[in-house]
Amino acid sequence: MKRPLRIGIVAGEESGDLLGADIVAALKSATGGQVDLIGVGGRHLEAQGLHSLFPSGDIALMGISAIVRDLPRLMRRIGQTADAVVDAAPDCLITIDNPDFTLRVARKVRAVAPSIPIVHYICPSVWAWRPGRAPAMKPYVDHILCILPFEPYELEKLGGPPGTFVGHRLTDDPGLGEAKARQAAKSDLSPDARKTLLLLPGSRRSEVSRLIGPFGETAAILKARGHQLRLVLPTVPHVVDLVRSAVAGWAEKPEIMTDATEKWRAFGEADAALIASGTVSLELALAGVPMMSCYKLDPVARMAQGLVKVWSAALPNLIADSTIVSEAYNEYVRPQWLARHLEGLLSESGIRRWQKDGFAEVARRMATDRPSGAIAAEIILRLTRNER
Repeated sequence: MKRPLRIGIVAGEESGDLLGADIVAALKSATGGQVDLIGVGGRHLEAQGLHSLFPSGDIALMGISAIVRDLPRLMRRIGQTADAVVDAAPDCLITIDNPDFTLRVARKVRAVAPSIPIVHYICPSVWAWRPGRAPAMKPYVDHILCILPFEPYELEKLGGPPGTFVGHRLTDDPGLGEAKARQAAKSDLSPDARKTLLLLPGSRRSEVSRLIGPFGETAAILKARGHQLRLVLPTVPHVVDLVRSAVAGWAEKPEIMTDATEKWRAFGEADAALIASGTVSLELALAGVPMMSCYKLDPVARMAQGLVKVWSAALPNLIADSTIVSEAYNEYVRPQWLARHLEGLLSESGIRRWQKDGFAEVARRMATDRPSGAIAAEIILRLTRNER
């Protein structure tokens, strides 16, 4: 009797755990049988049958200071994971995101067991900074599963491993789909109508601290200029207390929410958004919400700005290869200017129509003919048959 497919898998954060579970489910469907798992993951992979070597939260660290503080423990976990994968001799190793941990595991596995195919899911942002990481991955990564359509080309141009665009989970998210449908049905943008403005100052404390003040000033300027606004501020639990404290003195208090269902409903109701640059720009673009993107770097990060090679930090712009979303950075995050730009987005203007047309192009380029997990599973099965 043929033995089950054996997969090594390493995922730290919740988002990576979801991606891994999608692949495993697709592998089970494609093979019609059991898939044995070895490695590290969270509740979604555990539901697919993984017995994680240790809690996945141990490697879900953010920021240089956290990594430096926990470096000895991380190095032990890297060695432990690599040894377990080598001992299990899987048909393929899948490492997901979190490159400071997962790619170190991949490098150790390749050094000891070079016959094990290795796939990395989510291309590191080599197209934005430190492009030398692309060729550095080639000796120990056989294929990269990309979630942005331009990444396979960038990998090839930089001399990295081959990549395949498999699509993004967002495109199949039912909540986002409902938000998009509600956006398509919106009609009243008359000057006297009350408008809904989303404020999204980021998911990290440092982002929120730097942007929520200018965002509040911008909303106050819009009100002073005669706009009737409903302010909505979706956020995440670990910064909600900071957000509440920061808006306590605002004349117009925003509606604060942390529930994902409420967030998608707000996306459907929004007329425009003022955001911290990040993945949320792609969420808004796919939902069809006009936006203005901002970022204020800390002094240390500003010193490294010269290392950034990409022409825009807004994902919709990079995907469409066009300046769809306007961006304000550092000293240019000026509330008086932000307010006047948002006025254009809150009315039936050329700039609003330009963004809406651009978002349609983003959606077209992000579309795939099958779910991302199924495309990824096909590539993995090909590698397990030595078709590298």
